[in-house]
Amino acid sequence: MITAIFNKRILWLTLFSIAMGLLESSIVIYLREHYYPDGFAFPLKIVSRTVAITEFFRELATIIMLMAVGYLTGKNLNQRIACFIFSFAIWDIFYYVFLYIIIGWPSSFFTWDVLFLLPTMWTGPVIAPIITSLNMILLAFSILYFNKKNENIKLLKRDWLLLTFGSLMVIAGFIQEFVFYLHNYFSWAEIILKMFSNIVLIYSMKFVPQNFPWLTYCVGQGIIVFVIIKYIYRNLKR
Repeated sequence: MITAIFNKRILWLTLFSIAMGLLESSIVIYLREHYYPDGFAFPLKIVSRTVAITEFFRELATIIMLMAVGYLTGKNLNQRIACFIFSFAIWDIFYYVFLYIIIGWPSSFFTWDVLFLLPTMWTGPVIAPIITSLNMILLAFSILYFNKKNENIKLLKRDWLLLTFGSLMVIAGFIQEFVFYLHNYFSWAEIILKMFSNIVLIYSMKFVPQNFPWLTYCVGQGIIVFVIIKYIYRNLKR
């Protein structure tokens, strides 16, 4: 299956994503050298509003870059979505690979990390985004494999609905503890409209994650895996 997928385009997509992982890890290493010389830990160090906004838009730029290279690699909508998913997953995995190689972090798969900042802070043990990325690679491989055999083979509308629902549950697992922490101090409107205000940033930096919502996360991942298995089985029967 893998040899049937990995043409030159996918090979270059893989190399690009690995390089993006190195670039991302390099930026984080610079930030940690400046803000966490004794090692990264929660609560986060207070940063300026300028740095916080820069980090937010840096991550937005990263997603746009991955979307762009996925679009250029794929030949149709299904392939382009699959290439973006694949590129995102490879980038995320190798981000942690390079962090471990260069600075020996994380110390374990259950080390807590700030995972993402869009549209708000995502936190969780490192193993959670790695599992997510592995499922994304499996989904991307499945789409690319069957679409290469027959471009009319597509995910059904109900597949996309289930994938979207499962993905939203996974995202909820990553952000719910932080969002409800902020809601103890601010209204929902204030959290959304004043996310870059100094007061919201100060309280955000004081957040210390305690309990990852594994149930929410695992249900979301289970839905995604169910769709992938069903998609593979349905098309193998053809």
